[in-house]
Amino acid sequence: MYQILARFYDALVKDDEATKDWVDFIEDHASFHSVLEYACGSGEITLALARKGYDVKAGDLSSEMIEMAKKKKDAHLVDFSVHDMTEPLDVKADCVLCLCDSMNYLIDEKDFKQVLHNAYMNLNEGGTFIFDVHSLDRLKEFEDEFYEEGMIDGCGYEWSIESHEDCIYQNFVFFDQEAHPSYEQHIQRVYDPHVITQWCEEAGFKVSVYTDFKKQGIHEGEKYFYVCERKSL
Repeated sequence: MYQILARFYDALVKDDEATKDWVDFIEDHASFHSVLEYACGSGEITLALARKGYDVKAGDLSSEMIEMAKKKKDAHLVDFSVHDMTEPLDVKADCVLCLCDSMNYLIDEKDFKQVLHNAYMNLNEGGTFIFDVHSLDRLKEFEDEFYEEGMIDGCGYEWSIESHEDCIYQNFVFFDQEAHPSYEQHIQRVYDPHVITQWCEEAGFKVSVYTDFKKQGIHEGEKYFYVCERKSL
């Protein structure tokens, strides 16, 4: 995943307003100087935090996405690396992040719980782990297939999204200038938010949940935002 798509990712989904909303949410719900970000993607939120003076380390499983992030303005402000967030990392930070529904890529419950454990271990005492996931409403939204096609950077593309049972399937086709297709599929699992809360608490966190940035608690919406505080000893 995020091999072919990495080149076109920002053109498809970059949203400066959403990036600002994320940074505002993080600053409103955590007190920190150092940041560790899992699954940082193309680095938009990562760099926005670094430009504000935070000490930021960030990793992503996709080397292609990391290369795209490193090409951006101010990339030297961030310590970027290729990293699988299910693997332990010997780093401590005041705030750990996993944004833009990246936790939904953890199809196996064991991996989800492992990332919660890793975040707990990566945090300083009293630190905060912030992540978001798709709401259950997204499964209903994509019962009818979403389809989009167009042109990006001189290449044609087709993008479809459809849900089946507890997973969301995104299929991408990119056509080069000779109309040769390249395919990439992304699968995300949508979890019950109450179960996620339980897992967070079992991992040692004090948990608050928000729906779509503003509404505290679990409500109808697109995303649930988890603010998980590592309890001080």
